[in-house]
Amino acid sequence: MKLRIVVGVNWGDEGKGRMVDYFAESTDYVVRYQGGNNAGHTVVNEFGEFKLHLIPSGIFYNDVVNVLGPGTAINLEAATDEIEKMRARGIKINKKNYKISDRAIICFPFHKLQDEYEEERLGAKMFGSTKQGIAPVYGDKYMKYAIQVGSLFYPEYLKGQIKRCLELKNRIFTKVYDKPPVDVDEMIEWTTKYGDFLKPYICDTIELLDKAQKSKKKILLEGQLGTLRDVHYGIYPYTTSSCPLSNFGPIGAGLFVNERPVITGVMKAFSTCVGEGPFVTEIKSELAENIREISHEYGAATGRPRRIGYFDAVASRYGAKVQNVTEIALTKLDSLSGQKKLRICTHYKIGSKTIDYFPITPALIDAEPVYTEMPGWQEDITPIRNYNKLPRSARDYVETFESLVEKPIRYISVGPEREALIIR
Repeated sequence: MKLRIVVGVNWGDEGKGRMVDYFAESTDYVVRYQGGNNAGHTVVNEFGEFKLHLIPSGIFYNDVVNVLGPGTAINLEAATDEIEKMRARGIKINKKNYKISDRAIICFPFHKLQDEYEEERLGAKMFGSTKQGIAPVYGDKYMKYAIQVGSLFYPEYLKGQIKRCLELKNRIFTKVYDKPPVDVDEMIEWTTKYGDFLKPYICDTIELLDKAQKSKKKILLEGQLGTLRDVHYGIYPYTTSSCPLSNFGPIGAGLFVNERPVITGVMKAFSTCVGEGPFVTEIKSELAENIREISHEYGAATGRPRRIGYFDAVASRYGAKVQNVTEIALTKLDSLSGQKKLRICTHYKIGSKTIDYFPITPALIDAEPVYTEMPGWQEDITPIRNYNKLPRSARDYVETFESLVEKPIRYISVGPEREALIIR
């Protein structure tokens, strides 16, 4: 078996979907191992442009099995809607190529409500949540109130668990948030309606992947978001509520292996960030708006404009180290064409200290970037497929990244399309 894990090095939105779509052609299984529909992967191929949330990015190849692992959180309604929309666009989704782990947890409408109510309560101190219910449902998982997807096959047990969970939720809604309670029967009806649609896709994915491993199938694990949104090592508390790290990948996927995987860390040629939290290299000028429009930097799940920054080598080196990457895929280099000068953040200055490591959030809030400047390039690089044909200044930019991040850059994306890729 050959195992590859594709992960984000930075704040998420690095272009993981386009890389998974590329690698999936030579893969048998693509497994999402954490998160829910709170983030999306954008894929552009011969079928069009797609923003995937609860469908792994290998779905465009008929022979690839796409799996949502035990570490994921499934909004049943969102998954149903996404399947139907994909089918309407001619993409085949059936019980052979799409699987949902019976150990994944269900994200209910009341989780979304709790997410919204908490952001409302926090006001100016909000975390910048996508308001898809992710923090509440993972909170429930660790408080042992979450409900596994496989419970859909046990109706009486399921009803009892929904009632048990709502006994607590409704106290919180009415006493803490001053909101109306959620009706138990409505939640049971919602679960039955969308659960019945999804039942054909639910299975024991541990057994599925164990057989795949024994048959020496090629498996790709697809992470959501990036290092700096990890609940353990990211810009806590401005993080997601799951673990997008490569070391968690086999656990969240339900794949128990001994072999050393290829870990492809994806990062952009500049920095972007959706949501709140410290963002040291943020550009607060017209340049940010220009880059945002050129590169279409809007959240795939929320549509929110992404914050734009110069490339942060400090954060990227940390992200690559924590993800334990073996190679880097650099995306959106083409979006920087036309810039006369480019900046790379090599250090942070905090008070009188200059550091080259990534500190915890309270220190990041006061950090100022220390930049090195490099010349840009004017040429359109989107048709280029040979690294040596890139402008010298573009190659210098890439090689400076490689030196600072301390990992080899193997792939360079010069456009969103599957084929718009330079392989070094």
